[in-house]
Amino acid sequence: MAVVIRLKRFGTKKFPFFRIVAITKSNQRDGETLEEFGYYDPKKGKNYISIDRERFDYWVGKGAVPSRTVTNILKKVKL
Repeated sequence: MAVVIRLKRFGTKKFPFFRIVAITKSNQRDGETLEEFGYYDPKKGKNYISIDRERFDYWVGKGAVPSRTVTNILKKVKL
């Protein structure tokens, strides 16, 4: 079971809101997740990013691979 850390989209058209989730690679973007541990609101800027670093590190330790977008978001907040 390949696990990835990626964004799950919420919100409406033109007003997206994302949750940072651990999900199996074969699931759809908005499918069933293993765990949700953060959020990102691109409309409100970089101050609206929150992530539970302990849970993120747990999943990376288990072999989960963060997507390119999640990696870039983490660089923005310097985590």
